[in-house]
Amino acid sequence: MSDRIYLDWNATAPLRPEARQAMAAAWDQAGNPSSVHAEGRQARRLVEDARAAVAAAVGARPQDVVFASGGTEANAMALAPGLRRGTGSPVQRLVVSAIEHPSVLSGGRFPADTIAAIKVSGAGLVDLAHLRALLAEGPPALVSVMLANNETGAIQPVGEVADIVHEAGGLLHVDAIQAFGKIPFDIKSIRADLITLSAHKIGGPKGVGALVLAEEVQGLEPLLRGGGQELGRRAGTENVAGIAAFGAATKTAMAELPASAIRQRGLRERLEKGLNQTPEIIVFSENAPRLPNTTLFTVPGLRAETAVIGFDLSGISVSSGSACSSGKVQPSHVLAAMGFGGELAQGAVRLSLGWSTTETDIDLALEAWRKLADALLRGRRNTA
Repeated sequence: MSDRIYLDWNATAPLRPEARQAMAAAWDQAGNPSSVHAEGRQARRLVEDARAAVAAAVGARPQDVVFASGGTEANAMALAPGLRRGTGSPVQRLVVSAIEHPSVLSGGRFPADTIAAIKVSGAGLVDLAHLRALLAEGPPALVSVMLANNETGAIQPVGEVADIVHEAGGLLHVDAIQAFGKIPFDIKSIRADLITLSAHKIGGPKGVGALVLAEEVQGLEPLLRGGGQELGRRAGTENVAGIAAFGAATKTAMAELPASAIRQRGLRERLEKGLNQTPEIIVFSENAPRLPNTTLFTVPGLRAETAVIGFDLSGISVSSGSACSSGKVQPSHVLAAMGFGGELAQGAVRLSLGWSTTETDIDLALEAWRKLADALLRGRRNTA
């Protein structure tokens, strides 16, 4: 892969050296973290050290971090009727933004007839007035709004959402998987009741995630029942090596975050300056607050599959949006919710940057794009 340029970091980040080392060291530990002998205690120490690292990164207590098999499971755990804050009323229905990840749009453990969707603007931001209207229509709700969208990079006004939700007696779940390690936040500053995280987006291994609860949240029923691990909230022997690597990746990502965000924003600006030389270019959510590493764009007549293959043949890895559809290039539900239907929704290409992305990578990606765009424009002229 050294001769290729990787610009699909929102799909997954390469494994950090620190995470690899932590994982390899954990593989040498024989104990089950639930065992009381020395080997078991050593395995438990690795899990709890990682739990403390993840908790510190999002301003939570270690005992409020529940490890899971990934972001999808963590979201499924969070989306459950019966959750409440303190002695408040339990939530009975689910309200989600129309641009959520499919694992949230599926509704978790809520019946389908108790789920409603919040509209979004053309910039990809949640419609707060529509949220207020939905919350006024029934019993207390769990509201799920992602901190940053995985396709457009648009950062949602979750603090304002939290105020609206709490005023209506509801709870707020924030899928922070794309934002974690890219922008600073913590569970208290965004006033969330539950947040979800995933290791492989920050350079940890695939197959590890976490649900983090605010201190007063109660009523979480386990999705998996059995041996009572994770304080009875998620059964099954913990993935010690994966969790240890998650903790190591978290420490490194948080240490690098301020400088990395500034550097990646500069690279994104370089990229978009080059893209904007193409006639009719559309950069989605361009005028909204965005993650510093994410650009989703298209031009009329572009087919995303053709562009992704073209970039790939040039040695550059990009995507058509979310990488959660078994490799299929499909119209984006995010862009459809933003009002971009048909051709535009089918033609969006996402470039997402990371800690090893360089100016040379950006310049080579722009060179590849110009060839693709020239071919597209020639095709238009020939059929005019």
